[in-house]
This record gives sequence, structure tokens and C-alpha cells, in this order.
Amino acid sequence: MTIRRKAPFPWLLILTWLVLLGAAVGGLLTGEFSVTFVGAGTFLLTLVPFWLAPRVGLNLPIGFVTAIAVFLCATLFLGELGDFYERYWWWDVVLHGGSAVAFGLVGALLMLMLVQGSQLKAAPLTVAFFAFCFAVTIGALWEIWEFTLDQVFGLNTQKSGLVDTMWDLIVDSIGALIGAGAGWAYLKGRGGGPLVRAMRAFIDKNRRLFGG
Repeated sequence: MTIRRKAPFPWLLILTWLVLLGAAVGGLLTGEFSVTFVGAGTFLLTLVPFWLAPRVGLNLPIGFVTAIAVFLCATLFLGELGDFYERYWWWDVVLHGGSAVAFGLVGALLMLMLVQGSQLKAAPLTVAFFAFCFAVTIGALWEIWEFTLDQVFGLNTQKSGLVDTMWDLIVDSIGALIGAGAGWAYLKGRGGGPLVRAMRAFIDKNRRLFGG
């Protein structure tokens, strides 16, 4: 996977790296080693797609890699270390919704991998339904994980308990619907939104996974 000069928003990826590395170095100089640990750790996690993609036979568009890096920075660095979850009530909503949209796209792509180039046929609505269910399932599993952490380690990841969990699931469902809708729009030949373009870019770079 290479970064092309005309790839969308490479500056955002570079800016994310600079923020993380700058924080890591700053923490080291000021003795705030927790900042160094989280900043450096998050930076290394943003490099995982570059390492993993060639090994599993994927060619990821730079937009996908940038989105992953920004999400990791937003949730691990700004959310936890910068305490954005407590300072801004909408931070958790944005991240939950964004991740659900992404998993909706992933679900649509997985379904397309199953049906393209084979005798198995699926209507666009079927693909969208699978994508929606996939994304909501991931969201539900995450809530189970948070509940487990709270019960076993005495944490407070669920904040207000049932109310927080239900709002998270509602936001997850809305995001999943948007991501699944993009999969439906792609199969119906509808043009142009950024999510449809992202799907098209991924499929174009990985044609062999979709029946040529």
C-alpha cells in the first residue's frame, strides 16, 4: 500500500502523526510519561494498517488509513488522555456514530465479497440488511465489553449505566443505517456521496476479492 501524491487528505494523516509524536516527546521532556505512553502507543497503532494490509492481501486507499488514524487519535488520545469524553458530551456520540458508519461499510463490503463473482445472488436490500446487522452486532458486543470491564475491574465506562448503553446502541443503529445505506446506493448505481466513493475506491483497488 502506497501513499500517492493525489491521495485524498494525506495532510490529515500527517497532522495526526505530528500531534501524537509531539505529545509523546513533550510528555518525555516534562516527565508526564503517561502522555508519552499513550501518544506513542496510539501512533504505533496507526501504523498497523500499513503493516497488516499487505500481509492479508488488501490494498487500502489512503482515505481508509487516514480515517482509522483519526479515529484512534480521537478515542485513545483525545478521548481518554485529553478527557474529551467528560469535557464534551457529544464526543462519545460522534465516535460511536462514526464507528457504526464504518462498520456498516465493512459489512457491505464483506457481503459483496461473498456474492460477487459467484452464483450466489443477493439483492441490494439484502446486502444493506446484512451490513446493518453486522454493524449493530459490533456495537452490541462493545457494550458487553464495557459492561464486563465495569463489573470485573470496577470501572465506569458505561457512565450512567442503562441510559448510556441505550443511547450508544441508538447512535450505533443510526450510524449502521447510514453505512448500510451507502452499500445499497453503491449497488443501485447511485452516485456520489463520500461513503459511496470510499466503497468504490476500496473495490477498485481490490478487484480480485470481488470476482475480478
